[in-house]
Amino acid sequence: MDEERLSDNVRLYKGGSIRQGLRSFAAVYVLLALSFLLLTLLSSVSLARIAALSSKLSTLQSEPKHNFSSRDSLLFPCGAQSRQWEYFEGRCYYFSLSRMSWHKAKAECEEMHSHLIIIDSYAKQNFVMFRTRNERFWIGLTDENQEGEWQWVDGTDTRSSFTFWKEGEPNNRGFNEDCAHVWTSGQWNDVYCTYECYYVCEKPLPK
Repeated sequence: MDEERLSDNVRLYKGGSIRQGLRSFAAVYVLLALSFLLLTLLSSVSLARIAALSSKLSTLQSEPKHNFSSRDSLLFPCGAQSRQWEYFEGRCYYFSLSRMSWHKAKAECEEMHSHLIIIDSYAKQNFVMFRTRNERFWIGLTDENQEGEWQWVDGTDTRSSFTFWKEGEPNNRGFNEDCAHVWTSGQWNDVYCTYECYYVCEKPLPK
């Protein structure tokens, strides 16, 4: 009798322990699930805040650049990287500080994505005269292809365009004066192409 009672007590104890263990496991599972949900919620909120801050930062960073660009275009219409260029009537001009032959000057202009100046109006002629007075500057005019047929570097023939030759020029003195420059008076003169003088480059406004 005592043995049966002891056996029943053992079974009751084991059953109670199992139920208690199951209840403890369920509680732990619920706590873990709640913790996971809480972490997920916090992560979502954090990511949303980070995205909002990144968006604001991008806006703040872009605004000064825009303002600087607008200010820069007013101060330097030919471009922030072309501050040595001068603006005149919708185009940009570079007046060199060194002397060289006509062909070297032409190559220098082309390296700067421009060309030797084409003077096709009184307004541009006056602009060049004012800037080049008392000095000689190459312009983009030559008759190397055909003697006496002067053409600009873009192929324009001077017979149907503006000219401003010095009196008595072009005269091909010495039979080798095939390139034109602006004389000290501002008028044009033909001279041999290996002569070294300053030069003027021309290019359109940057887009």
